[in-house]
Amino acid sequence: MTDKEKDLIDEAEEMVVVMTDEDGNEFYYREEMIIPVGDKKFALLVGIHEDEEDESEETHEHEDCGCGCGCDDEEDVLIAKIVTNENGEDEYIDPTDEEFEEVQKAYDAIMDEEEAEDKE
Repeated sequence: MTDKEKDLIDEAEEMVVVMTDEDGNEFYYREEMIIPVGDKKFALLVGIHEDEEDESEETHEHEDCGCGCGCDDEEDVLIAKIVTNENGEDEYIDPTDEEFEEVQKAYDAIMDEEEAEDKE
């Protein structure tokens, strides 16, 4: 982790999750929100980047794809299932496709509820 990433994490004073890919590269995410689905918990994780230039290079590589998907506006966001390991510590793992769909529905319901409250 670079000094800039450490500073970003210290400034945020939020839950920071380190995700490691199959090549052993570490990526840092802040826990934006917890989404409960039944008796399971899922985390919405947003990437922590050194600076905006690096972020724009990494996340906007498909900027001119022309697919109309809006991928030029995407952030580095993950959904992770929170499970408790044998040591009693939380671990963040990939959800199944079915779980991911359930989380999307729960997230949409939360956002709809917040939007309705804002209109009142």
